[in-house]
Amino acid sequence: MDLGTRRIGLARSDRSRTLASPWQVLPRQGDAEGDGEGDARAIVSAAREAEVNVVVVGLPLSLDGSRGPAAQRALDEVATLRRMLEPEGITVETVDERFTTTSAHAALAEAGRRGRERRAVVDAAAAAVLLQAWLDATRRPVGPGSARA
Repeated sequence: MDLGTRRIGLARSDRSRTLASPWQVLPRQGDAEGDGEGDARAIVSAAREAEVNVVVVGLPLSLDGSRGPAAQRALDEVATLRRMLEPEGITVETVDERFTTTSAHAALAEAGRRGRERRAVVDAAAAAVLLQAWLDATRRPVGPGSARA
C-alpha cells in the first residue's frame, strides 16, 4: 500500500505472487495528523476482504535513504497495523517506495490517462509499483538448480 497524506493506494497480487495490480484507493479518515485508527480499520477490512497473508507498506525514505518525518509517520502506522493484523496471522512488511509515485504517473501518462483521471488512480498505481518491487525482490527460484536473472 501507498500511504499518502490524502489517500491510501492499495494494490494486490495474483495468488502466485507474480504480478501486482492496482486495486483501490481509500480516502484518509480525518486530517493527516490524526491517530490513524480509522485508516487502520479501513486497511484491515480491505486486507480481510482480499484474504491476504502479507500486507506490504511503502516506506517513504529520503533520497539519501535516511528515515525522515514521513518515514516515521509510516512506521507509526505500520506498528498500528501489525498490532491489528498479526494476531490474525497477517504479517506487515515495509518496502522502499522512493520514486513509486513518479513511476506510476509516468506509466499512467504513457497509457493515455490525463490530469484528473490520473490523479484519481495514481495512488493505487503507485501501490502496484511498490508491491511489484517487493514481489520481485522476494521471489524464490522454482525447483532445484533454477536461477533468477
